[in-house]
Amino acid sequence: MTASTKDRTPGPVKARKSAAQNTAPDSATTDAVGASSRREPDVRFRMRVIQHETVALGPGKVTLLEAVRDHGSISAAARSLNMSYRRAWLLMDELNRALESPATVSEHGGQSGGGSTLTAVGEEIIRLYRGIEARAAAACAPEIAALTKLVKG
Repeated sequence: MTASTKDRTPGPVKARKSAAQNTAPDSATTDAVGASSRREPDVRFRMRVIQHETVALGPGKVTLLEAVRDHGSISAAARSLNMSYRRAWLLMDELNRALESPATVSEHGGQSGGGSTLTAVGEEIIRLYRGIEARAAAACAPEIAALTKLVKG
């Protein structure tokens, strides 16, 4: 799960943190663990929609859609994700070709410099995908808690 969904993550499932955030446990983790140095394992659900042997939709493409929404262009989204523009453009092109209607629309050049915005389909993909992640985490919370107790801290 991404940091943007951290607040919506139910139960004992911890959201993935950035490398900077992983350097020290947060106060909630420290309080729950007490004197122990145990860190909670990172739990992620990675649903993919496969179409003709290609990942039509998965966690990377959803994260890229969120970055396009947040930054207003594929180029800025790619930079924010430490990804090349070419890679980001190819992923968006692959996604748009797999859909009945495109997830993004691009404006080329001009005084405003162009950019990309999400369509209603793109927004719906993010909403549905993140909702599925949250519901899966909630439905599996007891098993996830039991499973993570078996992992070294």
